[in-house]
Amino acid sequence: MNRQVIGLGVIGLGAMGSEMLGIAIDHPEYEVVLAADPARSAPGGIAHTRDAQRVIDHPDIDAVYIASPPSTHAGYAVQAMKAGKAVFCEKPLAVDLDEGAEMVSVAAELEAVNALNFVLSDRAASVEVGRALRAGEVGTVLGVDVRLLFPEWPRAFQREAAWVAGREQGGFLREVASHYLFLTDRLLGPLTRSHTRIDYGPAAETTASGLLAAADGVPVRVSGQVAAGPETYEWTLYGSKASYRITEWGRLLKGDGAGWREVTPDGPRGDERTRLTEFARAVRGEPTTLADFSAGLRVQRLIEGFHR
Repeated sequence: MNRQVIGLGVIGLGAMGSEMLGIAIDHPEYEVVLAADPARSAPGGIAHTRDAQRVIDHPDIDAVYIASPPSTHAGYAVQAMKAGKAVFCEKPLAVDLDEGAEMVSVAAELEAVNALNFVLSDRAASVEVGRALRAGEVGTVLGVDVRLLFPEWPRAFQREAAWVAGREQGGFLREVASHYLFLTDRLLGPLTRSHTRIDYGPAAETTASGLLAAADGVPVRVSGQVAAGPETYEWTLYGSKASYRITEWGRLLKGDGAGWREVTPDGPRGDERTRLTEFARAVRGEPTTLADFSAGLRVQRLIEGFHR
């Protein structure tokens, strides 16, 4: 194997695992060595196993991408880091808070390369809002609103993953709201929980609302529901000079007294391929835009606080 290329192992071949595997196969910085899933086979002639331990132990694998159900993240990640592998994990970091803390502790102790796949870590819209904040174009930050609506849960592409609909590991707070809380945490500092409310249906939550606070007491309001209406993903930062809204996972609007107008940020939009490239940078010891496990643990504590 050309050791300038990162030997990659994949654990979990659900919706995200299969998508990332397909991208990694054609990515010049990776060679996919082995994929593990107890029920699905790997496409394109990629070597496959039902046993994730074989991925962790494989001598030609430098890095492991984990896309298995959340309750398994900690076990696989800790073993992989102890085996000397870099780890790129899907969110949420974990469901159990002690397991999330263990992932952070082991990563720090071993100085292991670690990253969490938050979509908004490298979205061009997110980067542009960060630039506007640093440049003072927002003025005083007055608040943040996160608004989510799902006509059905789980969404169509997730139906085969039974855990997504369940209260123990799934729900839209862990699967979706976590991305927006990560973004708020990154731009405005660590968040604290003031008040939360959650209602459950037969399994996962059907409504959730919360009031959080960012640095300097900036209010962060979260509202999500499974209800009739168009699927909605909306994050709004309100400022005294200008406000910014990210919708549809990457569409950016800038607001002032004249209304909202669309902004087209420079650079690539940001997607799974660009985040795989960022992970390769991390493996090489270079700076990266990706979230690390510590950021994931801060978000996990907020999300699990809703469920208490």
